[in-house]
Amino acid sequence: MEFKQVEQRALQVRNKYRQLETARIGREWTVSELTEGFVGDVGSLMKLVMAKEGIRVIDDVDEKLKEEICDCLWATICIANKLNIDLESEFAKKMDVLDGRIESSLKDPTKVD
Repeated sequence: MEFKQVEQRALQVRNKYRQLETARIGREWTVSELTEGFVGDVGSLMKLVMAKEGIRVIDDVDEKLKEEICDCLWATICIANKLNIDLESEFAKKMDVLDGRIESSLKDPTKVD
């Protein structure tokens, strides 16, 4: 699946949640509320990673890890969309910056960024 397809699918599901939120609370979630949900997902992900590393005990940790990472990706796509950020383009730019920074550091590992 290409990134645009992933993004479109995520936003289709987000649109259904928007309809559900409107039916339940009379409006869709704000960007702040979406971000709060994302923070909760990251917290859950942290606990699952700890379980994967043997620090916590959680049943079915591998399946739950897959689900939570997907929740985090979905939330990131939805938040970026709400903020009119072209995630695909911005991600490519960020990877170029990080790649350049790493290349520079590999040439002089004592240099701190």
